[in-house]
Amino acid sequence: MSLLVFVGVNVVGDPVDMLINPEADQAEIDRVIRHFGLDKPIHMQYWHFLTNALQGDLGKSFIFGMPALQLILMRMPATLELAFSALILAIVIGIPLGVYAGLKPEAKVSRTIMASSILGFSLPTFWVGLMMIMVFAVMLGWLPSTGRGETVMVGGMELSFLTLDGLSHLLMPALNLSLFKMSLVIRLARAGTREVVHQDYMKFARAKGLSESRLIMVHLLKNIMIPVVTVLGLELGGLIAFSVVTETVFAWPGMGKLIIDSIHLLDRPVVVAYLMIIVLMFVVINLVVDVLYSILDPRVRLQDVQS
Repeated sequence: MSLLVFVGVNVVGDPVDMLINPEADQAEIDRVIRHFGLDKPIHMQYWHFLTNALQGDLGKSFIFGMPALQLILMRMPATLELAFSALILAIVIGIPLGVYAGLKPEAKVSRTIMASSILGFSLPTFWVGLMMIMVFAVMLGWLPSTGRGETVMVGGMELSFLTLDGLSHLLMPALNLSLFKMSLVIRLARAGTREVVHQDYMKFARAKGLSESRLIMVHLLKNIMIPVVTVLGLELGGLIAFSVVTETVFAWPGMGKLIIDSIHLLDRPVVVAYLMIIVLMFVVINLVVDVLYSILDPRVRLQDVQS
């Protein structure tokens, strides 16, 4: 991935055009090229990047003049806060709606839920975001349209959901980012419910006289959560990586907004560092999902022991 990312980014455009005055002479242009090591062959630039990356140095931003990793880490809390808020909304809203639609598939409410989930898949994120701004910020004036609002420092990270002003700024972008995942959770939960509700152990538990709430909360939810956790774990990486559109629409100061600005300015070190961090996040998230899967499904652990 480091090779693909580095080569892909370095064959596009010429950052020197963004770094110097258009009226600069050739001597100044050559000096800037040498200063950033752009005069070396691409394979030597990659080797230099790789050796530094193994020491935790992902290069220095051409535009901001500071380490790219430090620049991204400054923006990471905002993106993680937005991504986890969207994931929580998708779970809290999506699972109950999906379970209800699975338990009562013929009800009008269930049909409405499933039709709405199709809209969540179909409508473009940027358009939904703009419509939300127009309705809730411009027409009704209920919520702020852009920015992150008031933040508080916790463990060296700025968090906005702990303040009322920050929470009001977070609500719209988090809901906008969660719509696609919420639709996915609804359909997964409904499909899982329709499959589990007819299993023999559910019929046996109902015959024993267990209450409907216990059947759902203990026997049904635990079994439908296995595919939901697996998919959502992988989708979390997507929320972090592809929050670019939402952050741009709502001017949310996260990594997505930073990467868009860096692409416009051809700030190669920041683009490469961002993509490498995203790749690392996907690897870690996959590992966590595998661990959670074995916790939720004891059969996975038993198979490992038997093999």
